[in-house]
Amino acid sequence: MRRRPLGLRGAASAAPAAQARRDRAARLRPGAGARLVVDEDAGTREGSLDPLAAAAAEEAIPAALASGRSRCIELEDGGLLFVESVAPAPRVVIVGAVDTTEALCRYAHVLGWRTVVLDPRAAFATRERIPSADELHVGWPDDVYPAIGLEPADAVVVLTHDPKIDDPAIALALEAGAGYVGALGSRRTQASRRERLVEERGIAREDAERVHGPVGLDLGGETPQETALAIAAEIVAWRSGRTGVPLATTSGRIHRTDEPEPALA
Repeated sequence: MRRRPLGLRGAASAAPAAQARRDRAARLRPGAGARLVVDEDAGTREGSLDPLAAAAAEEAIPAALASGRSRCIELEDGGLLFVESVAPAPRVVIVGAVDTTEALCRYAHVLGWRTVVLDPRAAFATRERIPSADELHVGWPDDVYPAIGLEPADAVVVLTHDPKIDDPAIALALEAGAGYVGALGSRRTQASRRERLVEERGIAREDAERVHGPVGLDLGGETPQETALAIAAEIVAWRSGRTGVPLATTSGRIHRTDEPEPALA
């Protein structure tokens, strides 16, 4: 994601404009009447905070913008700083218009995610086959990725089982810095693909190793719907910074400790 210096902008228009452009904004409120609005990609800032809240804000803003999650921070004087993250809906980019793709798009809608499906095979990338996709593109990853503006907050799932499509789709997603990259295939297929990514496409081995493959959590599913559920579950775990193991085997809080408090007046 682009990083730009911050300037000035009207508070009322910053957040809606950010959502329309798919960039991210943060609203910070330490108490009644005080507010700071930061729009990352537009490079704008409106409002002001007292020195104590401003110092805390400089640390809180990057985390809120990167995670897309709101949070409440206790200040040194006992006050609270509410950091409200305003971000576009999470996006899943799916390469390959196959049966699992349609099921994954349906789950994504339930979860409030947007979906982009691409496939260079025109016979596969049709509305009849994938009616639930928000966007459907007939094209190769090297054309579609730049057109949609692939970014670190995106999850990319590669499902074609065709190395001619899979390999460039994965390599380009890694090079673009997509936060989550997953691909179907057996463990043997994954090992062979990683070697090709390193030896033939020049991908750093540590980057090739961060591909989630075989993609999805180990739910034992067999059908396209069950496979899609396993993939969606793994993306939820990735977005939350969790492992996806059964809660019964863990200790500590079930929910995040940085969940936001109710908005301050």
